Amino acid sequence: MGAVALSVVLPLFGIMVIGYVAGRFRLFNDAASAVLSRFVFVVAMPALIFISLSRVPVEKFFDWAFLGALGGGMLATLCISMLVARVIFPDSLTALGLHGLTAMFSSTGYIGLPLILIMFGDAALVPGILGAVITGTVFFPIAIALAEVDKGDDARGVFLSPLIAIIKNPILLATVAGLTVSALDIAVPASIAKLCELLGGAYIPCALFSAGLFMVGGSVKGEAREVGWLVFAKLVLHPIITWWLAYYVFELEGILPVIAVLQAALPCGVPVFVLAQQYATFVARSNAVIVLSTVLSIFTLSALLIFLEI
Repeated sequence: MGAVALSVVLPLFGIMVIGYVAGRFRLFNDAASAVLSRFVFVVAMPALIFISLSRVPVEKFFDWAFLGALGGGMLATLCISMLVARVIFPDSLTALGLHGLTAMFSSTGYIGLPLILIMFGDAALVPGILGAVITGTVFFPIAIALAEVDKGDDARGVFLSPLIAIIKNPILLATVAGLTVSALDIAVPASIAKLCELLGGAYIPCALFSAGLFMVGGSVKGEAREVGWLVFAKLVLHPIITWWLAYYVFELEGILPVIAVLQAALPCGVPVFVLAQQYATFVARSNAVIVLSTVLSIFTLSALLIFLEI
């Protein structure tokens, strides 16, 4: 069983290692990670989502029990971590929001979706996409709203910034477009479908390779106690809460509970660091959590796969 877990995790992280080595030996310049990551987020992943959802019945997308388990785990982890931060690591409201986001924001787009697609194939596509949609369009704007409140110089920003972030999110746009095509039973032209399939095919290797490139510039510097707590919250607390919700509260069946727990157990996602840079707050700490949680997740994900008997 352990060999099966390693056979799933090692190829995935192997691509990340290749990306890291390529960046470390300067085969790509400093801007390569950002450019490749942008291609994944704006082009490859939306193409995959659009063409895949256009072929899926709309009702299959709205699985409320799965959403309850996945979203409930995210919300609980966010609230617990913000409470811990408020009491033990007091800081600005912006830092408080970023602390909570760092604890629950999984790398669903760059590691999670490739992982579950490798494990379960197309059957995992819809629940995998749901994870990316929720993190990007529900919880990311919460941290933005708190940061705008903290700025306090433009009341409109409190509402407009999160709204703009949602509207401009390529993942959400591709999701809405794909579901609309499906609901209206519109036939996607063969040439367009093939284009999307080709772009979507680049998603998994490019996402993992860009994550490896990002690690080259990553740092583990930061407040040691807070970083340690956040890594624990992301890799241990978040999946435990989601496991309880998935198996005992919502009683999910088939591959759904496994996918929910795996998405919760992923390392922290790079968008948290990008947002921290935008507000010039929590930059070193979020970067440290991303790097450490990504490295440690090689072992924690393998252990989780064994525990879940995958």
